Amino acid sequence: MKNRNTLRLVTSGVFIALSSVLSLIIIFKLPYGGSITLLSMLPIMVLGYMYGIKWGLLCGAVYGIVQALLGASMSSAFAGLTGFNVVLMVLIDYIVAFAVIGTSGMFKGKIKNDTIAFSVGGAVSGFLRLLAHFISGFILWGSYAEWFFGVDNMNNAFGNTILTNFSGTSLAMVYSIIYNGSYMIPEIIITVIGIIAIMNIKPLRKQIVG
Repeated sequence: MKNRNTLRLVTSGVFIALSSVLSLIIIFKLPYGGSITLLSMLPIMVLGYMYGIKWGLLCGAVYGIVQALLGASMSSAFAGLTGFNVVLMVLIDYIVAFAVIGTSGMFKGKIKNDTIAFSVGGAVSGFLRLLAHFISGFILWGSYAEWFFGVDNMNNAFGNTILTNFSGTSLAMVYSIIYNGSYMIPEIIITVIGIIAIMNIKPLRKQIVG
C-alpha cells in the first residue's frame, strides 16, 4: 500500500510537470489570454481517470496554481485587475478551471468501453473548464464586450450584428462565451483525439485502465 501511494504521488508529480511543459507549446494564442496548446489537459485527465475524481481534482488544482504562477510571471494575465478581482481570477480562472479537468474519470465503470468512457469524461471535464472561464470572463471582463465587438477591434458585420442585438448583461455573456469558446472548443477536440489515440496503444491503455 505504501509503495502504491508513493507510485501514485510520483506519477502525479511527473504528469503535472508534463502538463505544465505542454502548456508552453502553443498552437494558437489569443491576444487577451487563452490559447490552444499541445494536449496540455491530457496528463491531468489521465490522472483523473487512473486514480479517480477526488485525486484528479487535487492534481488539477495543483496544476492550476502552477498555471497561475506562470501566468503571473510570463504574461500580462492579471493586467488591469487589482485587489479582490485578482483573487477571484486566480480562484475561478486557474484553481477551479484546471481542477475540474481531473473529473475526467466520471464515467469510468458506468460506460463499459473505457475508450468511450474516458473520451466522454474528457469532453465533459473540458466543457466544465470552459464554464469556469465563461463565468470569469463574464464577471471580470464583461465590461470590455462593447469595445471587443466594436469597429476598432473587429471591424466587421459580425461585431455590428452582436452590438445591435445584445447589450448590458447579455452582451457580456455573449462576449465571454465567444471569446473563451474560440480557444477552449478546439482545445477540447484536440484533447479528445489525444485520449482516443493513447487508449488505442495497448500498454498505455492497460496502465490507464488498471
